[in-house]
Amino acid sequence: MNLNDLQNISDNFGNTQRMPVLFLGHGSPMNAIEENQFVQGFRKAAQEIPKPNAILCISAHWYTQGTFVTAMDIPRTIHDFGGFPKALFDVQYPAPGSPELARETAGLLAPFPVEEDHNWGLDHGAWSVIRHMYPAADIPVIQLSIDYTKPPQYHFDLAKRLNKLREKGILIIGSGNIVHNLRLIDWKNIDTVGAGWDWAVEAREKTNNWLLDGSFQNIIDYQKQGTFLQYAVPTPDHYLPLIYTLGLKDRAENLSLFNDELIGGSLSMTSVRIG
Repeated sequence: MNLNDLQNISDNFGNTQRMPVLFLGHGSPMNAIEENQFVQGFRKAAQEIPKPNAILCISAHWYTQGTFVTAMDIPRTIHDFGGFPKALFDVQYPAPGSPELARETAGLLAPFPVEEDHNWGLDHGAWSVIRHMYPAADIPVIQLSIDYTKPPQYHFDLAKRLNKLREKGILIIGSGNIVHNLRLIDWKNIDTVGAGWDWAVEAREKTNNWLLDGSFQNIIDYQKQGTFLQYAVPTPDHYLPLIYTLGLKDRAENLSLFNDELIGGSLSMTSVRIG
């Protein structure tokens, strides 16, 4: 990144109080239209931080070969799911995009290659949670994709390059789930808060402890941690947004948890605030 890139960020957004970083356990798409303790937690998180100039979201649902950033003026609302009520498909979240922020994000990540995207939009990993936080849809939102060809350490290191955005009023959100195994859902307890298989309980407890004591390398090296995390993270798509969030933490910053519950046996809604 050169001095011109830094000047562009300053010109477009200006210096602000350093923004926190969030990881949001987004759970079922139905959380977008239901009223429950988790969406209340999303709203509360927004109320406790300064209103951002813009939002950069890393969603589990934009999983690509290579890294892309949305760069359109008006991102479409993507309904990337099936089998849900029409009311969910009717939801639109008409937040503007920010081509300027997209270009600056790509510049910050250089020399890692990032391509501007004009086709994607906002998937439900982004809009289903952000609509509760900022219902007026008046804050520009862009998304950064997750390159599925890269290991967790790569994503952790890549995230560090985004830290400058926090000083310009940009709220960075990772959206996924730490425990996310749809094949082992306990359908009898799909809406039961606190319901978790033994391995899910262990995964939640261990990852929470690592989060709170700063043992991030254990989280990055999750594949080495035992069977409980192999069940909790059968595929890394929903887990890697957490890695981005942790990569943005400075040593002296506080880390706290909210929405910290298991549901349906094999899902956790655990969310993280840094700063």
